[in-house]
Amino acid sequence: MGGPVMRSAAVVIGLAVTLVAGCSSSEDAAESVPTRDPATAAVAPAVTTTPAGVVTPLAESVEAMVIAPGTSVVAALVDDGQQLLLIDGAGADPREVALPTAAATVSPGPDGTVLAPAAGVVAQVDTTTGTVTEVPVDGEALSAAVLPDGRWAVGTSNGTVLIVAPETGDVESTIRGLVSVDALTVTDDTVAALDRHQTSITELDLEDSNLRIALRAGDGATQMTSDPFGRVLVTDTDGDELLVHTLDSLVLRQRYPVGPAPYAVAYDEKRDLVWVTLTGSNEVVGYDLSTGIPRERHRFATVRQPNSLAVDPADAALVVASATGDGLQRIPVEG
Repeated sequence: MGGPVMRSAAVVIGLAVTLVAGCSSSEDAAESVPTRDPATAAVAPAVTTTPAGVVTPLAESVEAMVIAPGTSVVAALVDDGQQLLLIDGAGADPREVALPTAAATVSPGPDGTVLAPAAGVVAQVDTTTGTVTEVPVDGEALSAAVLPDGRWAVGTSNGTVLIVAPETGDVESTIRGLVSVDALTVTDDTVAALDRHQTSITELDLEDSNLRIALRAGDGATQMTSDPFGRVLVTDTDGDELLVHTLDSLVLRQRYPVGPAPYAVAYDEKRDLVWVTLTGSNEVVGYDLSTGIPRERHRFATVRQPNSLAVDPADAALVVASATGDGLQRIPVEG
């Protein structure tokens, strides 16, 4: 299948955008900035093409999904965030893990574990034993990320980032000034926060507990990840674009139209590709960013509503989860 229709210039370097600076005392500014209802995945059409690879039936609708670092265990958030399904391999029966309260998402934790941020707590789940460790937090946690020194950054619904010592639950520092902290990602020693209410990406100054540079992220940004080259990859679901940033200092390097309602995004270290799901067409597309402009390398049909995506480090197969109960899809990729 051919690439997307070009609507605009494929690459924008040094794009003139609204620049927002903040600091830890900017609560008034956060209350007065223009906001919008957060963008969401498009309601996918019925599947008309046989999904690629192998689809394992899974009756539950998957709300978020990751592969636990250092393993091939899929951790799928289901049952309105109340439960994790741990799946050890294709066709394996899921192991059920009850969470202490409904989680907003699931994200990679320290090796062998995943983190499930929720109201008043971040649950750390050992994917080998299923053991749940609760780390209390003040507020409704929407996101969590592990910092290089082992501490956690936890983002909340009121726009606060907490730097937490997971062993004790102590909050070592607090960064305020956003409207919501819907996703966090780490590149080297730099952390970025995605605010869906402002559809913005913001660098965090962990040393001084301040916000640094912020940029508008398209028309309705939803998901974010990073790669080993220091790039931060954001899906602009409402704008049908993939946005590629670098941090320190924050710059938008690439902006590319990818198709209807991109949502989930994952990085493939084996092939140096970024994968994006298109919830408007039930597809997943792989892009090579090495030339300075995204180049499409692969395109596959998916299960309906492909809201979650991961790359298995063991064999670099794509794992796609349906948010409508249409199963867990595994796609081997050649080349």
